[in-house]
Amino acid sequence: MKIRKSRAILGVAIGLLGIGCNSDAQTNKPRSYSGIYPQLAMYNREGECGTGAVVPWAGKLWVITYGPHMPFGSSDKLYEITPELKQVVREESIGGTPANRMIHPESNQLFIGPYAISDKGNVRVIPYTTMPGRHTGNARHLTDPAGKIYYGTMEEGFYEVDVHTLQPTMLYEDGNVKNKKGADTVANAASALLPGAHGKGLYSGQGVLLYSNNGEPGPKALTDFDIPAGSLSEWNGKDWKVIRRNQFVEITGPGGIQGNKNPATDPIWTTGWDHKSLLLGLRDQGKWQFFRLPKASHSYDGAHGWNTEWPRIRDIGATGKPDYLMTMHGMFWHFPASFTAGHTAGIRPRSAYLKVIGDYARWQDQLVFGCDDAAQKEFLNKRTAKGTIEGPGQSNSNLWFTSLQQPDELGPNTAEGAVWLNEPVKAGEASEPFLFAGWPSRSARIQHNGAQPVAFTFETDNKGNGAWTTAQTITVAPGQAAEIIFPENTPGEWIRVRIAKNVTATVHFFLTANDRRNTVASPIFHGLSKVTTANVNGGLLYGLGNDRRALGMAARTYQQGNATDIGYYELTADMQLIKKEDPATQQFIRQKFAIPQQPVVVEASSVLIVDDKGRRWRLPLGDAAYSDLIGKAALRICREVSTERDLFNCHGTFYELPAENADGYAKIRPISSHHFRINDYAAYRGMLIMTGIDPDAKAGDHIIVSNDHKAAVWAGAIDDLWQMGRPTGHGGPWQHTAVTAGQPSDPYLIGFYENRSLRLLHDSDAKVTFTITVDPVGNGVWMPYKTITVAPGETFAWQFPKGFQARWIRFSSDKDCKATAILDYK
Repeated sequence: MKIRKSRAILGVAIGLLGIGCNSDAQTNKPRSYSGIYPQLAMYNREGECGTGAVVPWAGKLWVITYGPHMPFGSSDKLYEITPELKQVVREESIGGTPANRMIHPESNQLFIGPYAISDKGNVRVIPYTTMPGRHTGNARHLTDPAGKIYYGTMEEGFYEVDVHTLQPTMLYEDGNVKNKKGADTVANAASALLPGAHGKGLYSGQGVLLYSNNGEPGPKALTDFDIPAGSLSEWNGKDWKVIRRNQFVEITGPGGIQGNKNPATDPIWTTGWDHKSLLLGLRDQGKWQFFRLPKASHSYDGAHGWNTEWPRIRDIGATGKPDYLMTMHGMFWHFPASFTAGHTAGIRPRSAYLKVIGDYARWQDQLVFGCDDAAQKEFLNKRTAKGTIEGPGQSNSNLWFTSLQQPDELGPNTAEGAVWLNEPVKAGEASEPFLFAGWPSRSARIQHNGAQPVAFTFETDNKGNGAWTTAQTITVAPGQAAEIIFPENTPGEWIRVRIAKNVTATVHFFLTANDRRNTVASPIFHGLSKVTTANVNGGLLYGLGNDRRALGMAARTYQQGNATDIGYYELTADMQLIKKEDPATQQFIRQKFAIPQQPVVVEASSVLIVDDKGRRWRLPLGDAAYSDLIGKAALRICREVSTERDLFNCHGTFYELPAENADGYAKIRPISSHHFRINDYAAYRGMLIMTGIDPDAKAGDHIIVSNDHKAAVWAGAIDDLWQMGRPTGHGGPWQHTAVTAGQPSDPYLIGFYENRSLRLLHDSDAKVTFTITVDPVGNGVWMPYKTITVAPGETFAWQFPKGFQARWIRFSSDKDCKATAILDYK
């Protein structure tokens, strides 16, 4: 069946003119798709093409990309973007793995990567032969800030550079250079400068130079997400001092990329994390304080540090009106300019996002995010559910333009984290402060291993001034767990905990937004076929390599369950979907990108997943029509569309799925639920491209129709998926299932849903007592929730209270029987 021609010819003509329904025609800007301009895509010939820095300067926007481990240069480029969004590739480009940027006011230069750019836009280069390394940060000089700046590399190379001559002086040799000489560069070796690996941040102030790294070397870091990793260190011009042994990334202050205006007194901020929660460090008046914040996403975890690019705190306000935006673990945060010792109020969650963002800036009254979209190598992110699918043929990424309000308008800001997670705690010792303000619903789960009851006292800092008051004390019996649902009006910027005895304890917080989305998909998805539709235009997708810079599609139609190949198409840089004769590429896509058979097991009660570590997980069901399509390998279930994390589309719900080295399915998070029959999806030029189009769909803002009107794709941003509809589903671990007494069910996902209810019944002639346990985060810390006794023939019905939160739930019985435990999420 042909796609309807109405508006299709007009759509092609509009596309050729460089404008469109989703365009900035009034400013003569080219067409965008959810703020992504395809012609601004950046490619290289490396295993990854991330965006290292985005800086407005000299009337233009300057952007650099990086390859994954290129300390001596690469095919990456320095880009100059004009106000009209024309991309200029600078001939001075020498590539590498740069993510550094600093504006040096005294010399009126932008230092970005190995380049120094004057206020007239003239570019000078510091060659890698004189300053090798993966440049990760710049900082103002401690003793000659007008004449020199610091460069830091990811392998602990440090230089001071004369801003006039660009002559570097090596202070500490880069680890890659040591390695070429045959030296040991393992970061924890005796010859190493600092513990950890994978340098990230560099900043100076209060008489010291600060450096962070967010990873750990060695084989354990490639598999275990919760080992000690990373470090935050400072240098006084002579000696290094390790401040904290955790994974840290951003280091900055109120002066941002220009450096602090009052370096002796201005505060310094740093962000990081461990397996429990986010970390925020404050250096003020020469002293350090540390705080904890919850995580929206666990896809940034991993002890190696690879899954986290360059989170930032940047001023996105108008001139003279500071407005700091923080990115960290998939959340946009408001960060207060006044964050100093004794004035720690004001950090607030904004919304969750899915893009991998390396840097961002305010430009032309918009926000511009530089992203890491499609890595050819995919690194450690392999799993059975993806089959033998390969990465894109060539790495590429793009910029994402949004309104100034967009960071408040994406996913719900629900987040969670712990101050203690199954760890020894000393009596009377206070936990680090945990962010408490900013969510309407807040709860905590508490457990310990003591043989006697233990009192947990919660204290709050109500104004962020360091004055702590007791909010609540709760005593937890041995072998039990407690849940606290704090009243919505409970005051407090920060909360901390003390316990009365030496025990191994867990205190985990869940902070929940009101998910105001309904269950109806946004009109931007009009044109996608419904799951119950018999006739569908689909196709398998592959980002082409060898500098072809197009998206290949092996197109096919599905009519009454029968698939018919209709040819090979390419989506070009100007978003024209053109049929081509290329049987070799078409066959390559069919073979290498075939949808795997049985990537998951759909059962009557739920979707069963057995992950690559042999762990079992269960997810809710959507529309019953998905079961047959999944069985026929007609729907892509799992694919990487943002670097080093997967998009998981299973039985009518899109999920964010961390890499296995970040704990994989244990930390899965639902994004949205839908009723679409999406055949395949992939990243291309920074966009999310989907197939599975209604044959009668019209060309429009997001639907691109082929030149022969037989094939079509949907184009937008991955963060459009939040608009598909609030997550819903039904099912459970048991449905008339033979269960053994004392044997827990498989874990079933319950976190991040609304309006949750439970039905529990059995077929025994006697009463059966069921024990319900929950795991708040996915680390296997199971806590008792409820014990229910159900009489023969009775059905226990339970509506979970609004404040209830946990990630996984499971059930066990005290008798052998056939039991049903079914949950409904509306």
